Amino acid sequence: MASRTADDAEPPTATFSREYFDRRYTQDPDPWGLATKWYERRKYALTIASLPRARYRNCFEPGCAIGELTRLLAPRCARLLAVDFAEGALEQARSAVREFEHVEVKRSKLPEQLPSDRYDLIVVSEILYYFSSEDLNLMLDGLVDRLDTGGDLVTIHCRASDRRHGYDGFNVHCSIDARRELERLVHHEDEDFVLDVFRRWDGSGHGESAHPAS
Repeated sequence: MASRTADDAEPPTATFSREYFDRRYTQDPDPWGLATKWYERRKYALTIASLPRARYRNCFEPGCAIGELTRLLAPRCARLLAVDFAEGALEQARSAVREFEHVEVKRSKLPEQLPSDRYDLIVVSEILYYFSSEDLNLMLDGLVDRLDTGGDLVTIHCRASDRRHGYDGFNVHCSIDARRELERLVHHEDEDFVLDVFRRWDGSGHGESAHPAS
C-alpha cells in the first residue's frame, strides 16, 4: 500500500446533504451494494468478530443505511438504536431488524440530532468522510461524550483513495486516533478499508468501567 499521512487529503468543504442521499436511494434501493458486494460481507464479518465483548448493554449505530450491519449487531446487544436520515434507507433498515424487539430505527440528522443516552458500544461505518471538518469534530465530540468509560467505539471506513476524491477512511481514522480519551485496541488496515476498535478511558489510563449486558 502507498505511504500515507494524516493530512494528505482534505475533508469536504460542506457536509453531504440529505438530498444527496435521498437521490441515491431513489435511483437504487441499495446504491452502495451493501447487501450484495463481497467487500461489504467481508467488512461486516470482520467488524462483528472484532467486538471485544460478547454482549453489550446499549449500542448506538449512526448512519445505519439499509440495516445490514444493524441486523448483525442486534444479537450482541440488549438495546440498539440505529439512525439514518434517508427515508429510503430507514424503510429497509426497519424491515431488516423487524424480528428484534430491542432494536429501534429512527430518523436523525447528524451531528445536530445525536441522542442524549449513553452507550457502551458505538459502531460507525462508512459515514464520517461525508462530514465537513467542522461537523466531523462535532460528531466525534458527541460520540465520545456519549461513550461510557470502558465503552467501545468501532469505526470502519473505506481506504481506497478514489472512493472519496482522495479523502477516505485513512484520514478519518487518523482524526479519531488523535483523541486523547480513546485507546486503540484493534487495528486492521488493508487496501480496501480501515477498521479500528477504540476504548474510552477514565483519564488515568484505565477503561474498565463498562459492564457488558448479561
